[in-house]
Amino acid sequence: MPQTLTATSPAAWTARDFAGRDDWIIRLGAARIAEIDAALAIAEATGRPLEAIRRADFPLPSLSRTLAGIAAELKEGRGFVLIRGLPVERYGEGRAALAFWGLGTHLGTAVSQSRKGDMLGHVRDLGGDIADPLVRGYETRARLLFHTDRCDCVGLLCLQKPKSGGASRVVSAPAVRDAIARDRPDLLAVLHRPFCADRRGEEPPGERGWVEMPVFMEEDGTFAVRYVRDYIEGAQRFAEVPRLTPEQVAALDLFDRTAADPALALDMAFEPGDMQFLNNYRVLHARTAFEDHAEPARRRHLLRLWLAMSNSRRLPRAFLGLYDTIAAGAVRGGVPPRPAG
Repeated sequence: MPQTLTATSPAAWTARDFAGRDDWIIRLGAARIAEIDAALAIAEATGRPLEAIRRADFPLPSLSRTLAGIAAELKEGRGFVLIRGLPVERYGEGRAALAFWGLGTHLGTAVSQSRKGDMLGHVRDLGGDIADPLVRGYETRARLLFHTDRCDCVGLLCLQKPKSGGASRVVSAPAVRDAIARDRPDLLAVLHRPFCADRRGEEPPGERGWVEMPVFMEEDGTFAVRYVRDYIEGAQRFAEVPRLTPEQVAALDLFDRTAADPALALDMAFEPGDMQFLNNYRVLHARTAFEDHAEPARRRHLLRLWLAMSNSRRLPRAFLGLYDTIAAGAVRGGVPPRPAG
């Protein structure tokens, strides 16, 4: 099988590569925050709702160059970045959300995150059970295994952190692939073959409730990963879906163990005002379980953007089971909203 990203690629990093380094963190100084303040005033003066704000409504004459560099880093480099210091306490939730949205317009186009059509998601514990096939993991406080989302880029903004736990974890998909290739090339081959994954009721009307895709895809010089273990196991609720074989289960178990290896995975604790952006085709993310504060106003609360990146690559053909288009630079990803009525 082709190896489109080698171990020397900047996308094939390990946690050890960042020991003693924090150059993956961009800090917003006074000048950058003043520029965001000015853009907020312009966006608010339009009188439009948040979801109608476009890049031209949120001008960032200098910071836009930094964001262009971030977009290039997501595409060509390590695939993730943390921006620190958005003054969310001063802004309040509404203005913080608008600032996050406005910054996102300089990276790409927001796409729907659920059948409700929400374009700006709220990540907080709603008391859901992660074992429920119709509950999304972000609605619980449970530990989330390494996974990808249904978009080119996922962005998170921390408004409130939990009482304890809830650390964000990221890992390089090429590094996971390379480690599996060294240890169990036979199981790597299994991960290059299709698995059935549950669509959790978010498929368009008339379509089947699961999709078939490999975990690792390498085609025409492009590498991509698509992995949500809960969705693969959830597809077993459909009688028509083939039962997972012992070999497939072994491959998934090895994937989870490898991704969680402390030598590979990088942990970060979000502080209020932190923004994380990552490339969903090269970086997997996870979350540790958390304990929340008793007071509702202090409970863990993140905002989330799913972005179709303006500089995105063409994807492997297997993504046509999930997206309408795989073309470079296309607006793709998201969840088709539920038809009105």
